[in-house]
Amino acid sequence: QVQLVESGGGLVQAGGSLRLSCVASGSFFRINVMGWYRQAPGKQRELVASITSIGTTNYADSVKGRFTISRDNAKNTVYLQMNSLKPEDTAVYYCYANFLGINLRNDDYWGQGTQVTVSS
Repeated sequence: QVQLVESGGGLVQAGGSLRLSCVASGSFFRINVMGWYRQAPGKQRELVASITSIGTTNYADSVKGRFTISRDNAKNTVYLQMNSLKPEDTAVYYCYANFLGINLRNDDYWGQGTQVTVSS
């Protein structure tokens, strides 16, 4: 069993910053890609940023230049540094990871989500 636990969400004023963290625990051989998704009320869940096991990153156009994704493989942790936050960034943010498990299969896992609210 693998678990992803997010932290760092909260309420912040426009222009402020937050850093989200997600820690993976359980039994697995390797974590492949990790990322952050978000979902606002009435909208589909969308990819915010992703990072591969070797550090290659990808960002949604709406967050380029403002958000930075990183990972610490020794701690099985992925981070999302969010700067210059805008009200339209308000959403529930979900941690995602794909693992090579002890069953030798590649499986997807999701965190429980953390609320980010940006006031104008």
